[in-house]
Amino acid sequence: MASGSEEGSGFPADDYESLIATTDVELLKRAWRNEKAAPEILHFQTALVQRSREQIQLMEETVEEFGENGTDPLTVSLYQMDLDRTQFLLRSYLRIRLQKIEKYMFHILKTDVWSRLSEQEQKFAKRCTDDMERHLEQSVLSRLPDGYQSILKQSVASEEDDMVPEPRLDTFVFCKSKGSIEAFQLDDSKEVVDLVADDLYILRYNSVKPLIESGQIDLV
Repeated sequence: MASGSEEGSGFPADDYESLIATTDVELLKRAWRNEKAAPEILHFQTALVQRSREQIQLMEETVEEFGENGTDPLTVSLYQMDLDRTQFLLRSYLRIRLQKIEKYMFHILKTDVWSRLSEQEQKFAKRCTDDMERHLEQSVLSRLPDGYQSILKQSVASEEDDMVPEPRLDTFVFCKSKGSIEAFQLDDSKEVVDLVADDLYILRYNSVKPLIESGQIDLV
């Protein structure tokens, strides 16, 4: 079907592939894949999520209308498959983000990572931290000696919040460059590499983080 669409569209192959790669479904798949592979929570894709929700609603209405009009079952099945795929990607994308919020809630709350969350996610994170603080205070902290009742520090002697889990940004990730990137510096070293388009690399997340945020590299 793809080749037929390409021939009938009148677009060159490269233009057609570029068009397909920028559809909302493909953009949602890319956002889902990046979020799944990244050790930290990324910026919420507000506009993309909104468009995806609107698309899902439209597809649901279309499938329902086809069913009422006695449309060919194969056609209905194809529309239903597209609907199921989009719903899966959106739900999985949102679920992964909620899992990261639950895991790193205190870290997110006290850093600029907070700004990456949607308004609904911020409400969820605040509710999670409030519930956790209340639970720990009632079950554990109130029974500990003075100086050891902090939810963030092991004791008052701790200089940092050493009880707060943080994502490991130095972990290695699989990534693929969308285009050629020359003289890219790795980590804080002086080593530079040339990244070739569509080649697969294993690099530290904190090295490629700026390229992920700018859309030059995708995680896989």
